[in-house]
Amino acid sequence: MSFSEDQSHSISLADAKKMTQDYRTAAGSGAFLGGFISKNAVTGILGQAGCTGLRIYNALNEDGNPTFVLVGVKSNGEDITGGELAEYVIGCPPLCPNASELAGTA
Repeated sequence: MSFSEDQSHSISLADAKKMTQDYRTAAGSGAFLGGFISKNAVTGILGQAGCTGLRIYNALNEDGNPTFVLVGVKSNGEDITGGELAEYVIGCPPLCPNASELAGTA
């Protein structure tokens, strides 16, 4: 399979709301819902030579809390592990948006 920078991943807000609601229901109260990664971190990964997109791995940080690790991906599907990687997400919870349909706070 070829990994293209033009691959579409768009979904409707209605589908996104249902998917995130289903996750919150399954995960239970207080579950890790997501995390913030800065634009500069993402563009640093995407700006690497040969990078066609991102792969997001579920992970645990040094405190044992859930997080994500982001890595660039080449067109052949291989991770670019010798370059920019990102973690240190600002987790939700505790720092969730006040009014987001996706976080269930709107």
